[in-house]
Amino acid sequence: MKDTIPKDTSSKKKDSKWVKRIKQNMYRWHRMLGIITVIPAILWCLSGIMHPFMAHFFKPEIANEKLELQPIDKNQLQFSIQEILDKNKITEFKNFRIVKLDSTSYYQVKTNTDTFLYFDTKTAKPLPNGDHKYAEYLARFFLADQKSSIKELKSVTEFTAQYKYVNRYLPVYKLSFDRPDGMQVYVETSSSKLATYNPYSRQAFIWVFDTFHNWAFIDWISNNSWRISIMILFLSIIAFSALSGILIYGFLWKKFKKEKTSNETGVLRKYHRQIGIFVSLFTLTFAFSGGYHATQKWTPSTLSSSIYEPSIKRSSLTSSSLNLNTDWNRLQNMSLVSLDDTLYYRCQLLSTKIQPKKSKWGKKESPQLEISYINAATNKIVPGLDFEYAQFLVYQFTTNPNGPIASCCEMGDTEKTTNSPEMKLKTVELLTDFDKREYGFVNKRLPVVKLAYESPENTTYYIETASSRLAAVVTDSERLEGYSFAFFHKFLYMDWAGKNVRDFTSVLAAFSIFIVSMLGLILFLKKK
Repeated sequence: MKDTIPKDTSSKKKDSKWVKRIKQNMYRWHRMLGIITVIPAILWCLSGIMHPFMAHFFKPEIANEKLELQPIDKNQLQFSIQEILDKNKITEFKNFRIVKLDSTSYYQVKTNTDTFLYFDTKTAKPLPNGDHKYAEYLARFFLADQKSSIKELKSVTEFTAQYKYVNRYLPVYKLSFDRPDGMQVYVETSSSKLATYNPYSRQAFIWVFDTFHNWAFIDWISNNSWRISIMILFLSIIAFSALSGILIYGFLWKKFKKEKTSNETGVLRKYHRQIGIFVSLFTLTFAFSGGYHATQKWTPSTLSSSIYEPSIKRSSLTSSSLNLNTDWNRLQNMSLVSLDDTLYYRCQLLSTKIQPKKSKWGKKESPQLEISYINAATNKIVPGLDFEYAQFLVYQFTTNPNGPIASCCEMGDTEKTTNSPEMKLKTVELLTDFDKREYGFVNKRLPVVKLAYESPENTTYYIETASSRLAAVVTDSERLEGYSFAFFHKFLYMDWAGKNVRDFTSVLAAFSIFIVSMLGLILFLKKK
C-alpha cells in the first residue's frame, strides 16, 4: 500500500469558517443596524438639510434688527428719578433707566415684583399699561410696520416650542401681527432688544426641525431624559452601522460580493457601496458630534434666570440724577448698580474713540464703549469699576447655592470665591463683538465682560454688566463639546470659503447620507 501524505486543509477550512462567520454575522448585523436606523437617519438628514436653507439661503428679513441708542435729551428730563419715585410713592424698587416711546421720554422703573412702570420725564405721570405699549412700539419699529393690527400680545416667561432656548432672552413679549406672513415678534422691554421674529415660514421650519431633528415628539409622551437617551442610542447605532459598512464594503468587499445578482440589484448595491464609503466619514462625524451635543442637554440651562437684582431703597439715592457728574451731551442711558453695599449710577456714554485694529475675523471692531460709575451718595466718578463690578457679579453667582454655577462646574463651592487662590483671575476684557470660537452670536448679549480664571476647568465667565446678568459660563469640557459640534456638525472648517460654500457643503453631505440610507432601504426591501 502506497503511503500518501494528506493535504493540509486546516488553513483553508479555517479561512472558510472565518469567512462564513463574517458573512453570517457582520453582514447581517450591518443590514439590521442599517434598517433599525434608516428612518431616524432620513429624518435627521432631511430636517438637517432644511436648517441652512431656512437659516441662511432663505432667511426672512426684518427692517430693523437693533434699536440704536441716542444721547438723552436733558431738556426732556424735568424730573429726577428721586422726584419720580416720591411723587408716585415708591419707596423700594430694583432699577430704572430711560426709554423713548415715539417722541416722549420715560423713566422705566422695575419694581420689586418684577413689573415695569413708566413715568413721563416731563410730567412725572405714569403711562397706563406702559410695558405693553413699549413692547408694541419696539415691535413696530423692528418691523417698520405702523399699520398692521396686533392679533395677540402676551408675556413669555419660559422657553417654548416656538421660542427656543437659543433666543436666550427672558421674559419677553410675543406680538402676533395680522399680516399675510403671520409675523410674530419677540421683544425684551428691559433692554429694548429684539429677541427673534418668526413669519409663517419660520414657524413651520421651527416645528419641523424641533419635531424631526430634536425629536420633541418624545417630550410629548415622556420627558427630556428619555428623549436624550433614545437619541444617543440611535446615534450610536448609526455610528456602528457606518463602521461596519466601512469594514464590509471597503476592506472585505471581495469576501462579500456576489457574482450572480440581477442588474437592478447590482446597480443598487454598487452605488450604495460607493456612495456609502464616500460619505461614511460624514456619517460618523455627524453621529458623534450630534450624540456628544445631546449629552449637554440633560439638565436645562438656568442662565436666563441668572440676574443680580437687590432691592434699592429710595432713601439711598441722595445725589440727584439730574446733577450727575457726567458728559450729558454723550450720555445714552443710566441705571443703578449695588456693589459691596455701595450704590452707583452706571452711565453709558456715546464714545468718540474708534479702535483702529481689525479683528482676526476680518471685520472692523465696534466703537469702544465708555462706561462710568458715579457714587450715588457723593456724585464722584469711580474709574475702572465696570471690571470690578463684573468680578463682584461672578462672586454673587458662584456663591449662590441655588445658582447656575453650583450645578455645572468646580467653582460652585462657596469657599471658592473671587478672593480664593483657586479663583485667580487670569485675564479680563470687554467684548463689544462676538467671538466665533467661544462667545458666538448664539449667546446674544453684548457688550459683555470676559473673565478667565485659573481653575482645573479653566472656567471663563461672560457678564453683561448693563443688566447684571450672567451671559455665559464656559469650561474646558464645554469648549471641547462646542468645538466638536461647530467643527463636525456645522462644518466650521469650511469658514475659509465663506458661509455660502460652508452651508452648501453641509447640505451636500447630509443629502449624500440620505441617498445612501434610501439605497440601503431599497436593497433591504428587495431581499424580502
